[in-house]
Amino acid sequence: MSSLLEEVRHEPQRHPPCSIDAGIRAQLSAWPFRFVRREYLIITYETDPEAIRAALPEPLEPAARALAFYEWMKMPDASGFGDYEESGTGIHATFKGEPCNFSVQMYLDDEPPIAGGREIWGFPKKYGIPRLKVIKDTLTGTLHYDDERVAMGTMAYKHLSLAGKLDEVARGIAKLNVNLKLLPDVDGKPKIAQLIGYNLTDIHVHGAWDGPARLHFIPHVNCRVADLPV
Repeated sequence: MSSLLEEVRHEPQRHPPCSIDAGIRAQLSAWPFRFVRREYLIITYETDPEAIRAALPEPLEPAARALAFYEWMKMPDASGFGDYEESGTGIHATFKGEPCNFSVQMYLDDEPPIAGGREIWGFPKKYGIPRLKVIKDTLTGTLHYDDERVAMGTMAYKHLSLAGKLDEVARGIAKLNVNLKLLPDVDGKPKIAQLIGYNLTDIHVHGAWDGPARLHFIPHVNCRVADLPV
């Protein structure tokens, strides 16, 4: 479920001809979108409060302790999109007092969900090569951009079971998520700037674990995950 939270710029809104390829438009007709057997690695960390404030559009406010997160997701069964992986950064924030997650950057290895996510729902998506896999005793996530590794996260595999807290985990997944949808006009000036809010529904958590983790970023001019430093 998604909704328009707020117009950041109050300009007349028109609906131009869709720039998305016809084949991708057909894939986007698979409503409602279901994502089955998703796998996550989410590492939450404290970062620079000034970097968080610079990344958050008004009226979003930073949550306590300047918390950001980096996540990897395996999407093996997505309606219309098939099998792909993604990763990116987010910020714990509030919208008019309601806790939310704000998406800062996302990198995927599949064009249709990049185009649909970015141009319709405002996800900050671009092409990269994220990978999430178990290597011996370690859950390992990596992100490569232009053949260079720019992010790596590691976590002890199934260190602490959260089997008794799956309802709490589901509520965390279902919380408000917010994107900033920016579309330029032909002169390069902002034409559309909207805050888009959405909530995941019909959630079934198969398992969840907590444990020690490490996160490493490498600065890159075109893949700026390191702009929210650990």
